[in-house]
Amino acid sequence: MRTQVTEMFGLPVYTDRAVFIGNVDDVVLDVDQKKIAALAIGDLNPEIGEVKGYNGLQIPFRIVKSVGDIIIVRHIPGLFRSPAKEEQS
Repeated sequence: MRTQVTEMFGLPVYTDRAVFIGNVDDVVLDVDQKKIAALAIGDLNPEIGEVKGYNGLQIPFRIVKSVGDIIIVRHIPGLFRSPAKEEQS
């Protein structure tokens, strides 16, 4: 998975279960290890759950599965709540 860091800005982020999380606002770099540490996500989907007053969310880059026209991350139960499951409750 090779891409320019600047190409990630503004990309929509989804889980591998098709839950929209938000858009990439920034990239957090680990300069010492010369790698991406996390993605800073803004414009959060209000249906994914409580964000406790924050305007954004940092997603560890280790859970990123794919980067292309969109970014796909591993779905973590409890962190990214599926809107369809909430409606059934």
